[in-house]
Amino acid sequence: MRLLLRAVLAGVATCLALALLGLTALAPLGAAHAADAADSAHAAAADAGSDGVELTLFWGDGCPHCADEKEWLASIEDDYPDLTVTMYEVWYDQANQELLAQTAEEMGFDPGGVPVTIIGDQVWVGWSEAIQEQVEYAIKYKMTSAAETSADGKTSTVDVPVVGEVKVSSDSLVFSTLVIGFVDGVNPCSLWVISVLLAIVVRTGSRRRVFAVGLTFLVVTAAMYALYMAGIYSALNVISHLGQVQLLVAVVAGVFGVVSIKDYFAYKQGVSFTIPDSSKPGLYRRMRTVAGEEALLPALAATVALAVGVSLLETPCTAGFPVLWTGLLEAQGVTTAQAAGLFALYMLPFLLDELIIFGIAVVTLRGTRMQERHGRLLKLFAGTTMLALAATVLVNPAAMSDPILALAVFAAAFVTAVVVHLVTRAIKGDQGARVGQAGS
Repeated sequence: MRLLLRAVLAGVATCLALALLGLTALAPLGAAHAADAADSAHAAAADAGSDGVELTLFWGDGCPHCADEKEWLASIEDDYPDLTVTMYEVWYDQANQELLAQTAEEMGFDPGGVPVTIIGDQVWVGWSEAIQEQVEYAIKYKMTSAAETSADGKTSTVDVPVVGEVKVSSDSLVFSTLVIGFVDGVNPCSLWVISVLLAIVVRTGSRRRVFAVGLTFLVVTAAMYALYMAGIYSALNVISHLGQVQLLVAVVAGVFGVVSIKDYFAYKQGVSFTIPDSSKPGLYRRMRTVAGEEALLPALAATVALAVGVSLLETPCTAGFPVLWTGLLEAQGVTTAQAAGLFALYMLPFLLDELIIFGIAVVTLRGTRMQERHGRLLKLFAGTTMLALAATVLVNPAAMSDPILALAVFAAAFVTAVVVHLVTRAIKGDQGARVGQAGS
């Protein structure tokens, strides 16, 4: 009974720890980062007025991209009279170089080049047509938010059941993160591995071993996933100045989406982002090693090795959504600190299904095996979601900042998957009936 209680508490503690980490990292950002930026880079624009928008530009004398941005800012002065622009030249001004370094440290971004554009807690490094669209959207959004601010200075909020009042401006990216994390977590590869592992370990009849092995496997794979996503996020930051991030993200996600949908109709035929059948015998051997070790510590060491190997092996299964999600963060100008908090929230729904399988195994000492039909259906839902998000990133990534539009994107993907599945079942049913009639 104690082990059952520990299993439940472990799952709850994992979720609470991730939630606390995410909320701790996210909660102060809206005010603290804006305040830090105002104390440093925005000091010259302090008297812009409560309804205005402040934009800070760090630029270099002789930088062609900086010149392009300055020219664009000058061209929109009449369109946005409440926009206050403060500029700091950093190539030849030592004081401004120090100010840029201080601002980068406070806001958690890498000033790898110029221009650097800051609006509130959003940061863009480099300049391109895509960044121009994002900056202009941010200006419009900030002005709209300012216009909706009430006379007593309180920002418009929405009353959410249980949660309470929350700012509309910050909800959508969190919502998108939770939904993408959930769809990413319902992954045939990872679900197959943990279900088979637990099914083998439960044969030992030791609830203590099932608990320890399952929890170790989840922790290690989550840590490997964190490193994987951090690498993608860093890579997108490095190439963001090229202006092709949106196209790259959309193409990669589109390919993964198409292949996932293909797997629904032709599972593992042709190109398929699944664990190869040739790798499964080796995985089975490692799992039996975990179950066969008499001492617990060697079993846990074998579990760590298995988890690392599986994380590397199933990379093609999981690459699509991390690229999409980090692409959305890059498009929204999310800082490193915000990205860390959002990742913690991402892992909540991502681990939910595996925690459920883990909890069932600990409580019942019975394993659950994932069937091919389940994998096909999950591939269909993942594929339609990836294609919908890829189109959004390519056409209008700022749409994910609008709660209604973000919900519409996910709803459209879900409905499309349901319709495709129902139509496919109907067609197969008709074909089966015809074959039966022909045979009789």
